Amino acid sequence: MKLLLASHNKKKHREFAAALAPLSFEVVLPADVGGIEDVVEDAPSFRGNAAKKALSAARVSGLWALADDSGLEVDALDGAPGVLSARFAGVHGDDAANNRLLLERLASFPDERRSARFTCALALARPDGSLALEVQGHARGRILHAPRGDGDFGYDPLFLFTEPGFEQTGRGFAELAPAEKLAISHRGRALRLLLDALPALVVRPGA
Repeated sequence: MKLLLASHNKKKHREFAAALAPLSFEVVLPADVGGIEDVVEDAPSFRGNAAKKALSAARVSGLWALADDSGLEVDALDGAPGVLSARFAGVHGDDAANNRLLLERLASFPDERRSARFTCALALARPDGSLALEVQGHARGRILHAPRGDGDFGYDPLFLFTEPGFEQTGRGFAELAPAEKLAISHRGRALRLLLDALPALVVRPGA
């Protein structure tokens, strides 16, 4: 059964496809269904942007559609960069510029005032264009004074995972192997909530 991921990000596609494979879902990208409309991500929350993308993709494609929106929220910056995480420095997807600006904004803050969290919102829409499910996952930590590790992307080199009780505690997101990160990351946690709910929500043809 096909499920459309409302994203052109091939890394996300691999991640979601691997997670959904045991449930026999074929995760497809917009290019596989002739494309989908671009959605302006102007909602004030991750949840709102994820829902907008999922609903639009479902209506255009006639498929079950899944969308996500995620980002970094820094307590000392009143939740910024938040929904502007990907374009914090002005240009969408310029990770280096975003990281530089974040370090500049926090330059005078000691460790105890650099707390932050990553948030991932997932929205699942039915083929008729109605919303079936919304879930959110979070991972708490703090912002480092300089990048650490060479893995992954975005703000990962500056994010130290600090939640107690995990093997990954005290390590940066960019220092973790993909499986280690997925076990405690905001996206991994949201994805597991989705997987728990999905079998009861999706009625397969002929069932």
